Amino acid sequence: FPSTSFSLFSFLPPFPKPNDTVVEMAGKATEPTKKDIMGLYQDMFSKRALYLTDELTATSKNYKLLKNMNKLTSLKYLKMKDITLNISRQLKDLNQKYITVQFYRNQIILTEERVIVLEQTAYKLDEYSKKLEAKYKKLG
Repeated sequence: FPSTSFSLFSFLPPFPKPNDTVVEMAGKATEPTKKDIMGLYQDMFSKRALYLTDELTATSKNYKLLKNMNKLTSLKYLKMKDITLNISRQLKDLNQKYITVQFYRNQIILTEERVIVLEQTAYKLDEYSKKLEAKYKKLG
């Protein structure tokens, strides 16, 4: 390596030699000036005001978001209400049609029962006529 005066620890003060006495003199403690205190107060209050403003802005945005969500939810419920009312109307119409058709259905069932009785009577009559025909042929 070429020799350089750069050192990795150049930012540190040099180590004292074993016989050197190191004495640090403390600076005289002074009261901060009113101007310094006012500057610190102003800085603190401006940062506090910025923080509170941001908090209020975030809260306001949250309330706006909730308001929009409530509006959307309300619209969804209105749509669901419309759908439910439509289904209810259609169900009432269907029930009314069923009542109307029920009369005709009952008439069809009654007619079917009468046809069955008539069919049984026709079979019995056919059987009786065959017996009579057989007797007539025997006699004749």
